[in-house]
Amino acid sequence: KGLGGYHLVCLASSSSVVCGLRRRKSRDRKPFAIMVRDLEHACRLCDISAAEADLLQSPERPIVLLGSRRVSNVCVAVAPESPQLGVMLPYTPLHHLLFAEVGEKALVMTSGNRSDEPIAYEDMDARIRLAGICDFVLSHDREIEIRCDDSVSRVVLGSGQILRRARGYAPLPIRLPLPCSETILALGGQLKAAFTIGRGEQAFVGHHLGDLDHFEAYRAFERDLRLFEQMFEVQPRILVHDMHPDYATTRYALRRAEQEGLRTIAVQHHHAHLAGCLAEHGQFGPAIGVVFDGTGFGRDEASGRATVWGGEFLVGGLRRFRRAAHLRHVFMPGGDAAIREPWRMAYAYLHEAGCEFPEFSGRFEPGKIHVVRQMLERGIQSPPTSSAGRLFDAVASLLGLCDVASFEGEAAMRLEMLAANEAENGVYPFEFRAPPGDTGPAEVDFRPLLVSLLEDMRRNVAAARIARRFHDTMGEVIERMCRKLAEREGIDRVVLSGGVFQNRLLLEGAAARLERAGLSVLFNQWTPPGDGGMSFGQLAVAAAQLGNLGD
Repeated sequence: KGLGGYHLVCLASSSSVVCGLRRRKSRDRKPFAIMVRDLEHACRLCDISAAEADLLQSPERPIVLLGSRRVSNVCVAVAPESPQLGVMLPYTPLHHLLFAEVGEKALVMTSGNRSDEPIAYEDMDARIRLAGICDFVLSHDREIEIRCDDSVSRVVLGSGQILRRARGYAPLPIRLPLPCSETILALGGQLKAAFTIGRGEQAFVGHHLGDLDHFEAYRAFERDLRLFEQMFEVQPRILVHDMHPDYATTRYALRRAEQEGLRTIAVQHHHAHLAGCLAEHGQFGPAIGVVFDGTGFGRDEASGRATVWGGEFLVGGLRRFRRAAHLRHVFMPGGDAAIREPWRMAYAYLHEAGCEFPEFSGRFEPGKIHVVRQMLERGIQSPPTSSAGRLFDAVASLLGLCDVASFEGEAAMRLEMLAANEAENGVYPFEFRAPPGDTGPAEVDFRPLLVSLLEDMRRNVAAARIARRFHDTMGEVIERMCRKLAEREGIDRVVLSGGVFQNRLLLEGAAARLERAGLSVLFNQWTPPGDGGMSFGQLAVAAAQLGNLGD
């Protein structure tokens, strides 16, 4: 039993034990976090900088992502194929008592749940829900009022960055650049859900609650939200939600607003990412926002149809924005199925580029390829998307790294790991296309990139070289587009946000290119770059609109 819930714990050195935990927990390949006794032992397992040591030993005691030394007392099954380990130090008396017994042994310490369920935090619930997973329960008599997972962080570009804001950080307030004129509740999105309560200059950012596709996670969301309102003694007057009509948070906002006579404000997904990063740095804008993620509800400028955004270049600030450019749209065959099965996106990108690549298609049953081709040609269950996340997925699948993902972001993570130790070796070609009549957003045409990438594959260029060249190409796309926008708009500030920028290689590479071009760079530090930081951005937008901020 920890501070915010139960952990599942086992020896990190035993492959058979760790693999057994994976089977029981239904978690195939996603890395586990470990706990070690002290910093000295952590340094034996990982290469740790002074900034990382400070983060590990901070009072918040987050999980810190560190470069692994691949030593024998942490088996490969803890973090399969990953060059990193998620490490934390003891933060409760029970943890210290435990390590007084196990000494220098590293322990896997992962959330006490089955995959995708909320963490168990009540004693009886833990005994019932974890009965088929754990062999014993080590508990104590301190009751936990609100469940709270471990926070996850790292050091990037010389600064700490929160990737999952939970125990230790939530609900510590973040100061808003513009105070809320009324009490506001921002509800976040569907994935990596977290809400934020705004009162005056303070934004109380709630803890990570998981994905609301799962009923138990949604029940936890409603319960913890009520507890927060009681704890801070607030009654929100305004509810802020995403524009996606089918998000559970959107439906909650609209239903509650009708029941209680509250006002609602809808905030576009990627505007929330841009605004959240600006607000945590105390800035209003304007800025160029490079917002790369997996999915976000948007509308096509010409037709007004709903589309899936995710590779966006925005210009704006807290109050408003406009879409200045985006990656070329491609169809997602099967909708959400294309997220779970990156091979579908790989085929969709080949189809969009007019490329035949039998070596790829031959890896799959002809019937599956036929169905996806029909979807694309007829536009059946295939929403258009500009998503950068889906492009990363497609390249990972083309290279044979991940055709079916066992967890969100697996394909892109494997692609980054492959590229990380490879030297720079140039970039692939791409094109910028102006909109018809030079009105509306420009388009980044990735088709030349794919043609050249396939040529490299046919010439048997090493997959790691291709992966690195692809990453550097995306960095080049960001730099060149931002320079064009900076010259046109007279703006020298760039925000890098969205879940794709959890990719360290892309974030550091893009930031270096932009700074060499004379542009200043902001990235998320106190709120997650992915959807876990959305509610804070929604709140910042609402506060600015209510305050009638000019930008």
